Amino acid sequence: QVQLVESGGGLVQTGGSLRLSCVASGLIFNFDRMGWFRQAPGKEREFVAAIHWGALDTYYADSVKGRFTISRDKAKNTVYLQMNSLKPEDTAVYYCNKQPPDESSWGQGTQVTVAS
Repeated sequence: QVQLVESGGGLVQTGGSLRLSCVASGLIFNFDRMGWFRQAPGKEREFVAAIHWGALDTYYADSVKGRFTISRDKAKNTVYLQMNSLKPEDTAVYYCNKQPPDESSWGQGTQVTVAS
């Protein structure tokens, strides 16, 4: 089981940027994918982006493609989400987890609020 701690959220204006970080304690293997997910009020949690830990292949939801960039630092066991051109509809609690998710590993998440 991997423990995950997200940070970097906050309040930003439309068009602004934020960089989220997720530090993982525990083993992440080269064949794993690490992902970012988000949950807006009243909605189900949805996939945002993922990265293959070893090969660096990346995957994005259509709604964030071209605006968000996922990356990772193996030495720090950390995955990042650079979010640019933020929109009010990006407002949500953002979580990281393996992709597909390990249901026992969800952390507290970090709140992102985009003001219009």
